[in-house]
Amino acid sequence: MNIFRILGDVSHLLAIIILLVKIVKSKSCAGISGKSQILFALVFTTRYLDLFTNFISVYNTVMKVIFLICAYVTVYMIYVKFRKTFDSENDSFRLEFLLVPVTGLSFLENHSFTPLEILWTFSIYLESVAILPQLFMISKTGEAETITTHYLFFLGLYRALYIANWVWRYHTENFYDQIAVVSGVVQTIFYCDFFYLYVTK
Repeated sequence: MNIFRILGDVSHLLAIIILLVKIVKSKSCAGISGKSQILFALVFTTRYLDLFTNFISVYNTVMKVIFLICAYVTVYMIYVKFRKTFDSENDSFRLEFLLVPVTGLSFLENHSFTPLEILWTFSIYLESVAILPQLFMISKTGEAETITTHYLFFLGLYRALYIANWVWRYHTENFYDQIAVVSGVVQTIFYCDFFYLYVTK
């Protein structure tokens, strides 16, 4: 653990809380991509299966449980509780364009060919592109609510802080995870695209 990792986790959690509070307070899912939220729920589910097999720390376990609960509550809010406010017409990104190549890549390029490791790798690759339906929705409608942009800003900040975390770990521990780093850089580039969209739209 280092300051960049902790701040990254806090930023990630803050992004999710901002989104949930926005939905609950406004009783609306307007401007939010349900498809992106489904992908994030899938990311956390496949990444945190080790909850049942591998204890690292209380902090690690608590954060995993919180992320899982928040992800599924968000999906429930969008597709069940406030489904009438969900803009399904503009949330039209084809998920198979992400899921098929990510699944194939996770089988081809992983640390070890075991079910849990393949699922972890799948979650890393999928997280790097999970925001694309949301960005596609913003570019399609040409608008993004302030709260939605705050959510995206903190998600982008989380990725940027994780890159700093990886640099720190490389210099202090000589630790380098190529799969996580490359996927994280790709994801950060997509968030840069969001900031460009935000400024121009």
